[in-house]
Amino acid sequence: MTEPNYSRTFGADDAREIRNAVKRDLGKDAFRERPLRALWFIPMTAIIVGGIAAILTLGMPWWANLLVSLLVGHTVACQALLAHEVLHGALGLNRKMQNFLGWLGFGPALVPPEFWRRWHNIAHHANTNLHDKDPDSFGTMARYEKYPKMANFTKPAPGSGKWYSYLFLTYSFVFHAQLVLWMQTRRRKEFGELDRNKAIRQSLYCAAAWVALAIASGPLLIFTVVIPLAMLNIIGQSYILTNHMLRPQMDNNHPVDNSMSVRTWRWLDPLHFHFSHHVEHHMFPKMGSDQAPKVRAWLEREMPQRYVCPTHFKALKMLYTTPRVYSDAETLVDPLKPERRVNVHDLHKKAA
Repeated sequence: MTEPNYSRTFGADDAREIRNAVKRDLGKDAFRERPLRALWFIPMTAIIVGGIAAILTLGMPWWANLLVSLLVGHTVACQALLAHEVLHGALGLNRKMQNFLGWLGFGPALVPPEFWRRWHNIAHHANTNLHDKDPDSFGTMARYEKYPKMANFTKPAPGSGKWYSYLFLTYSFVFHAQLVLWMQTRRRKEFGELDRNKAIRQSLYCAAAWVALAIASGPLLIFTVVIPLAMLNIIGQSYILTNHMLRPQMDNNHPVDNSMSVRTWRWLDPLHFHFSHHVEHHMFPKMGSDQAPKVRAWLEREMPQRYVCPTHFKALKMLYTTPRVYSDAETLVDPLKPERRVNVHDLHKKAA
């Protein structure tokens, strides 16, 4: 039986058709739970704890402390990327074990597991790049016309042209998580079943742990706290911000049309648990990330004109040379300089 050619343009309801075709081609094994992948938390936790202990106790020269600190920070970020997969249910496991591993991965980012599920799995995945409903988007001009002072929040963001926007990646995941926790959980229905006060207390406990480590570290806190936290933010946000903010806004929440994957170094992709495969993840949130390259290969073969996947460097360059707010579904605009406008489809032609 000949499968349909998905390189043509589909209507608003072909997402299920595409998913079904991928499932048929890849087979059931690609979608089974993979609990043994949770064992990766053992060496990662050992690297983090051992690295911080080495910095505090071995009296190493500054350059050695820097190298170990970068390794610790990278590993903290990798743990968060795997915890993202765990809390989607891709590894199976019962709820308690998922939460335990979720704490290991997202605790350093001050994000309790139950809060993450509500924020990411429900609010973001259900409203991906959808007008002002996506909690991870800078939204539309309608928001800034209603609240003009909010336009100042775009100044620190990539694409504003401000010098301090280049620091945005170093802190913005933790900062944005706190904005969602303290503000959006008050009014959004997706957080209705979340124990908000408990989540805030849990987040503050995590912050207190970082403060305690900073006090215990003294001058070494640059290596035990500052650099690892910056690495966590940089690695996570370098993917997250390029996943959707350069794509059209879509009413039908179609992953191929509202999300973007990136290509990173082959040796780095497995270490980051294939987080670069983001269209693939939104198509199959509960699929193990080790299977995502198979979905990418399918998309490249069947719909090459529609699947967008530039290099990671090129995606970051586009992020920093374009504004962050949507004036319409396909046009990015700077609310502080409305004459500055970019069509996202023109970007994708350049990225092809």
